[in-house]
Amino acid sequence: MNKPAKKTPLDSDLIKIIEAKHHDPFSVLGRHTNKTITTITAFLPNADTVSIVGQKIAMQRIPGTDFFQTSDVPKTLERYYQFEITDKSGHYYEQYDPYAFGSELPEFDQHLFGEGRHWHIYKKLGAHLHTVEGIDGVLFTVWAPNADRVSVVSEYNNWDGRCHPMRVLGGSGIWEIFIPGLTEGCLYKFEILNRDTQQISVKTDPYGQQFEFRPQTASRVVNESQYDWQDKKWIDKRIKHDWLSEAMSIYEVHLGSWQRDSQGNFLNYIDLAHQLVKYVQDMGFTHIELLPITEHPLDASWGYQTSGYFAPTSRHGNADEFRYFVDYCHQHNIGVLLDWVPAHFPKDDFALARFDGSCLYEHEDPRKGEHRDWGTLIYNYSRNEVKNFLLSSAFFWIEEFHLDGLRVDAVASMLYLDYSREENDWLPNMYGGNENLEAIDFLRELNTLTHEQHPGTVVIAEESTSWPQVTRPTWTGGLGFSMKWNMGWMHDILSYMQQDPVHRRHHHDQLTFGMLYAFTENFVLPFSHDEVVHGKGSMLSKMPGDEWQKFANLRLLYTFMFTYPGKKLLFMGCEFAQGTEWNFNQALDWYVMDYSFHKGMHTLVKDLNKMYVQHPALFQHDFDNRGFEWIDCHDVEQSIISYLRKTENETLINVLNFTPVPRENYRIGVPAPGTYLEIFNSDSKFYAGSNAGNGQVHTEETPWMNQPYSINITIPPLAGIVLKL
Repeated sequence: MNKPAKKTPLDSDLIKIIEAKHHDPFSVLGRHTNKTITTITAFLPNADTVSIVGQKIAMQRIPGTDFFQTSDVPKTLERYYQFEITDKSGHYYEQYDPYAFGSELPEFDQHLFGEGRHWHIYKKLGAHLHTVEGIDGVLFTVWAPNADRVSVVSEYNNWDGRCHPMRVLGGSGIWEIFIPGLTEGCLYKFEILNRDTQQISVKTDPYGQQFEFRPQTASRVVNESQYDWQDKKWIDKRIKHDWLSEAMSIYEVHLGSWQRDSQGNFLNYIDLAHQLVKYVQDMGFTHIELLPITEHPLDASWGYQTSGYFAPTSRHGNADEFRYFVDYCHQHNIGVLLDWVPAHFPKDDFALARFDGSCLYEHEDPRKGEHRDWGTLIYNYSRNEVKNFLLSSAFFWIEEFHLDGLRVDAVASMLYLDYSREENDWLPNMYGGNENLEAIDFLRELNTLTHEQHPGTVVIAEESTSWPQVTRPTWTGGLGFSMKWNMGWMHDILSYMQQDPVHRRHHHDQLTFGMLYAFTENFVLPFSHDEVVHGKGSMLSKMPGDEWQKFANLRLLYTFMFTYPGKKLLFMGCEFAQGTEWNFNQALDWYVMDYSFHKGMHTLVKDLNKMYVQHPALFQHDFDNRGFEWIDCHDVEQSIISYLRKTENETLINVLNFTPVPRENYRIGVPAPGTYLEIFNSDSKFYAGSNAGNGQVHTEETPWMNQPYSINITIPPLAGIVLKL
């Protein structure tokens, strides 16, 4: 009868492995030679017996532990050997020893990442299917420079942080392990031991490319996509595209609440592609802008509290299904923009916040590292690796999913150190100012790289202040964005429209002031989701008057937007005048389309889009004053404005009446003689209006309003008309 092995004191390194506190497990586990003795050591908490495949060498359990060890190692044993394991439940399996493999992340990648210049680091960090000399598995890498130990925890090892501790790669702060045998679909996280506090946290992969369906938060191993793109024609056209002088009418969409299925569940990316593209094409929009579909845990954040910067949300399917969505849009001549959030991130303990136990992605001082209004954290843009994380995320969406551009959220909060802060709750920059110099450098680099590497794509700023040169080149001191939301115009016109028409003559400057700065930036005119939430009501509910006047006012407002210089953006539901405030948790109120006023509004937006894209005068010179000229902006008492939109080959006359009083025999100046045809009238019966209008009118040789000719027209109540020679 064999006597039980005598228990001996454990080496301190083994104790640290057992306690999951060893910072260099590769120095203990695997094959090691000391002088003439070669020993293989494995720590396998779930194993009952272990031997080496093909060698008939049984490894001995170190008494009282889950360590298995042998010094009976033949010189002929292959470099990458396997264990035969019978677990404590009696199941037999074979696996390669992950501690037999060397480092797989090239030093060049580590170096570029440390410099903040690895635009494709998402192909290296995270979890990637990997092959080493014919052996398949998954290479895990994660940046956690202040960790004392990092482990991969997964379904494969029962989420046990003792099983697969990683190696740290020099001073890069990157941890790595190759685990043979793992395949696509495996769920995983990183378990991190903080160096200073010795506290353990379990984190999702910052570079994860797929996640579990919320509220679960594990990352999922995915294969490199083999999706067969069919949008080459679109991409080739985009590269040569002069978006400055092209029509751009953007339909802003929250995928979770545009439509739902009959049971109230989310639609998948495939169904959304077919249904949304058909609708957008019919409505005449040129682009779709998606509220953030980057993975996020909280539905109520609408995607603006992102935790997965490299993963389309699993609410609607997987990454290749989202590729199909974009591809299908492109095949049907619809561009796709993504709302992208580099300004802040949530405090969820499973994600980026205090990732390795320290303020790694954020600033330590809350005066610089926290948005108190939003309960979120601010990126430390001065850290190369953090900047690289965000830049590579931008590249990821444009390259991997063929997106046509990004709308960058909350740019103002990035530019100003004192943004939405009390007097003593912020830290000045090195010169004593309130400009966030590191964020400015980041934004300039983002725009420079994006436009250089991906010509034809756009980067649009949601920037709500008077910061100069947001859309001017970086080499002239600008930020380099393609376009900027015109928040000033939007606020002014909504404030004006909410006035009772009888009082509008006292606020006429809100109609005209925007033209003083209209060409200082490349503007987008936005009626976005932000205007129909948080108690602001719907676009319709903002309008004064009875039901008829509310709809007439809204038709007038949209007519003003589509004939005013700047690209267009309209949030879903606004196109048919949804009566209630947007609710992210349910589908739009499509039933209102059964009512004539709503149906008329829907038709109006469709016709505005059609007119807009068919007439270069309405878009070709959006960003310079050659495309606009006032006819009359001074008719304060009657609240009427008139202006030209023009190119070298086309001129349109636009007249808008902001009172419910029809104006007959109203004379306006025109630049050329002839017959003018009314090509659009927001008061048309097709839009549920009163159908007052003009048909055709002929010029008189009467100079008027600094124009050589004039016409007498009827201006319908609360309406806008467009005439063409």
